[in-house]
Amino acid sequence: MERLDHFMARAIAAYYARPASPFGRAGDFTTAPEISQAFGEVLGGWAAVSWELMGRPHPVLLVEVGPGRGTLMADALRAVGEVAAPFRAALRLHLVETSPALREQQRRMLGDAVADWHEDLATLPAGPMLLIGNEFLDALPIRQFIRRDGGWRERHVAEGRFVEEPTEMALPTEAPEGAVQEVGEAAQAVAAQLARRLATQGGAALFLDYGPAESGFGESLQAVRGQATGLDPLADPGSADLTAHVDFAALARTARAQGAAAQGPLPQGLFLQRLGLMTRAAMLARARPRLAGEILSGAERLVAAEGMGRLFKVLALCDPRLPTLPGFESA
Repeated sequence: MERLDHFMARAIAAYYARPASPFGRAGDFTTAPEISQAFGEVLGGWAAVSWELMGRPHPVLLVEVGPGRGTLMADALRAVGEVAAPFRAALRLHLVETSPALREQQRRMLGDAVADWHEDLATLPAGPMLLIGNEFLDALPIRQFIRRDGGWRERHVAEGRFVEEPTEMALPTEAPEGAVQEVGEAAQAVAAQLARRLATQGGAALFLDYGPAESGFGESLQAVRGQATGLDPLADPGSADLTAHVDFAALARTARAQGAAAQGPLPQGLFLQRLGLMTRAAMLARARPRLAGEILSGAERLVAAEGMGRLFKVLALCDPRLPTLPGFESA
């Protein structure tokens, strides 16, 4: 028997260690960079403008956590190379990736643009930093607690099923019978680590992921395989991607407690439209008329409320001395 977060960590590590790529239509799931090249391009623009607001430090670390195949960063670097040459010259690209198979794909995609790879945030060089994490936090392990008989019990996993054990975790006392409380300690640890660094060394971290804007009860653990959801997350560990909704409000509270500022969360659709994603998609469609329909529908999927525009949120953690970052105006 093991705690759910320990089970998840082991299963997720096994899943991403496989040689087969999980990304794209032929894989298990499709992320925003695979849907529209405009996504990575406008995030590159976001980083370039944020660098200006930081006072144009040279050099500056550009970091991606969970970079997948390197698609987002390839699009971002191409865009900033065309429209923000000083930022392109100043940035030093570092990728946080634990999977050898994905590192090889990133190496093929990005080549010499990558200064170095890292197992975790702790080994990143010191200095001002801009960090991007798209669908990174949702793949971090969570703990689950369930309300029973006026108290809370924690879910463990034994022989492919949940087992409830006593817990001393301090949780809300006002909760209905059977309510599930998810706690993302791993994500909160990332937020705390980044917040301490950003508050002292400068910069910003941008996270795009799915989950509610406010904390609350609910069960969101899911397994994804072959573009299908609704699978048993406890069955055949390592064969499917395990994810859970991100508690953005908890991450913002954690960051502020460590001395950083938090901007957002706000809906991804609003954020991307403010960055000009649909305008960029229209330009791409005009340049490739045969693919215009696919280009525009992909961009629409990222911003539409019925697509990814509402469920996905965007949160920035940053140096408290920075002004409002691009996309967060009046958020």
